Amino acid sequence: MINVTQFAIKFVQFCDSKIYTMQNVIKSIKEQKGTLLDVRSVMEFEENHIPGAINIPLDTIEANLKRIAEMQKPIVVYCLSGGRSGIASGILQQNGILDTYNGGGIFSLNNIINNN
Repeated sequence: MINVTQFAIKFVQFCDSKIYTMQNVIKSIKEQKGTLLDVRSVMEFEENHIPGAINIPLDTIEANLKRIAEMQKPIVVYCLSGGRSGIASGILQQNGILDTYNGGGIFSLNNIINNN
Protein backbone atom coordinates (compact mmCIF):
# COMPACT_ATOMS: atom_id res chain seq x y z
CA MET A 1 0.00 0.00 0.00
CA ILE A 2 1.30 3.46 -0.90
CA ASN A 3 1.16 6.24 1.68
CA VAL A 4 0.34 9.89 1.01
CA THR A 5 3.99 10.98 0.96
CA GLN A 6 4.95 8.31 -1.56
CA PHE A 7 1.96 9.23 -3.70
CA ALA A 8 2.90 12.93 -3.61
CA ILE A 9 6.48 12.17 -4.63
CA LYS A 10 5.37 9.93 -7.51
CA PHE A 11 2.82 12.52 -8.63
CA VAL A 12 5.42 15.31 -8.69
CA GLN A 13 7.84 13.07 -10.61
CA PHE A 14 5.09 12.27 -13.12
CA CYS A 15 4.21 15.96 -13.58
CA ASP A 16 7.87 16.91 -13.95
CA SER A 17 8.34 14.24 -16.62
CA LYS A 18 5.33 15.56 -18.57
CA ILE A 19 6.63 19.14 -18.41
CA TYR A 20 10.08 18.00 -19.53
CA THR A 21 8.55 16.01 -22.36
CA MET A 22 6.50 18.96 -23.60
CA GLN A 23 9.59 21.20 -23.39
CA ASN A 24 11.44 18.71 -25.59
CA VAL A 25 8.52 18.61 -28.02
CA ILE A 26 8.44 22.42 -28.30
CA LYS A 27 12.22 22.45 -28.75
CA SER A 28 11.88 19.92 -31.60
CA ILE A 29 9.20 22.03 -33.27
CA LYS A 30 11.32 25.17 -32.99
CA GLU A 31 14.25 23.29 -34.54
CA GLN A 32 11.94 22.09 -37.34
CA LYS A 33 12.40 18.48 -36.23
CA GLY A 34 8.70 17.75 -35.88
CA THR A 35 5.32 18.57 -37.39
CA LEU A 36 2.72 21.16 -36.48
CA LEU A 37 -0.69 19.85 -37.51
CA ASP A 38 -3.55 22.35 -37.66
CA VAL A 39 -6.91 20.56 -37.56
CA ARG A 40 -9.08 23.63 -38.06
CA SER A 41 -11.07 24.20 -41.24
CA VAL A 42 -9.31 25.30 -44.43
CA MET A 43 -10.92 28.74 -44.07
CA GLU A 44 -9.64 29.15 -40.50
CA PHE A 45 -6.18 28.01 -41.58
CA GLU A 46 -6.08 30.47 -44.48
CA GLU A 47 -7.02 33.33 -42.14
CA ASN A 48 -4.24 32.60 -39.66
CA HIS A 49 -1.89 29.74 -38.79
CA ILE A 50 1.45 29.06 -37.18
CA PRO A 51 4.20 29.27 -39.82
CA GLY A 52 5.20 25.83 -41.06
CA ALA A 53 1.98 24.14 -39.96
CA ILE A 54 0.18 21.61 -42.14
CA ASN A 55 -3.61 21.82 -42.37
CA ILE A 56 -5.63 18.63 -42.20
CA PRO A 57 -9.12 19.46 -40.91
CA LEU A 58 -10.47 17.25 -38.13
CA ASP A 59 -13.20 15.80 -40.33
CA THR A 60 -10.53 14.43 -42.70
CA ILE A 61 -8.10 13.03 -40.10
CA GLU A 62 -9.13 9.40 -40.51
CA ALA A 63 -8.88 9.62 -44.30
CA ASN A 64 -5.32 10.98 -43.93
CA LEU A 65 -3.94 8.53 -41.36
CA LYS A 66 -1.33 7.09 -43.73
CA ARG A 67 -0.10 10.57 -44.69
CA ILE A 68 0.04 11.66 -41.05
CA ALA A 69 1.87 8.47 -40.01
CA GLU A 70 4.64 9.42 -42.45
CA MET A 71 5.07 12.93 -41.03
CA GLN A 72 8.13 13.85 -39.02
CA LYS A 73 7.68 13.18 -35.30
CA PRO A 74 6.77 14.53 -32.83
CA ILE A 75 3.45 15.77 -34.14
CA VAL A 76 1.88 18.66 -32.26
CA VAL A 77 -1.80 19.03 -33.08
CA TYR A 78 -3.59 22.34 -32.55
CA CYS A 79 -6.88 24.06 -33.32
CA LEU A 80 -8.58 27.20 -32.01
CA SER A 81 -9.11 26.22 -28.38
CA GLY A 82 -7.83 22.67 -27.90
CA GLY A 83 -11.06 20.73 -28.33
CA ARG A 84 -10.64 19.55 -31.90
CA SER A 85 -6.92 18.96 -31.40
CA GLY A 86 -7.72 16.75 -28.40
CA ILE A 87 -10.10 14.68 -30.50
CA ALA A 88 -7.58 14.48 -33.36
CA SER A 89 -4.72 13.49 -31.02
CA GLY A 90 -6.89 10.71 -29.60
CA ILE A 91 -7.75 9.41 -33.08
CA LEU A 92 -4.09 9.44 -34.09
CA GLN A 93 -2.96 7.65 -30.94
CA GLN A 94 -5.73 5.04 -31.25
CA ASN A 95 -4.42 4.35 -34.75
CA GLY A 96 -0.83 3.80 -33.63
CA ILE A 97 0.57 7.29 -34.21
CA LEU A 98 1.86 7.59 -30.67
CA ASP A 99 4.34 10.48 -30.77
CA THR A 100 1.41 12.92 -30.96
CA TYR A 101 0.65 15.77 -28.57
CA ASN A 102 -2.33 18.05 -28.10
CA GLY A 103 -0.87 21.52 -28.44
CA GLY A 104 -4.18 23.17 -27.54
CA GLY A 105 -5.23 26.43 -29.08
CA ILE A 106 -3.36 28.33 -31.77
CA PHE A 107 -2.77 31.49 -29.76
CA SER A 108 -1.48 29.81 -26.61
CA LEU A 109 0.69 27.38 -28.61
CA ASN A 110 2.12 30.17 -30.74
CA ASN A 111 2.91 32.10 -27.55
CA ILE A 112 4.69 29.07 -26.05
CA ILE A 113 6.70 28.47 -29.23
CA ASN A 114 7.75 32.11 -29.47
CA ASN A 115 8.58 32.61 -25.79
CA ASN A 116 10.45 29.42 -24.87
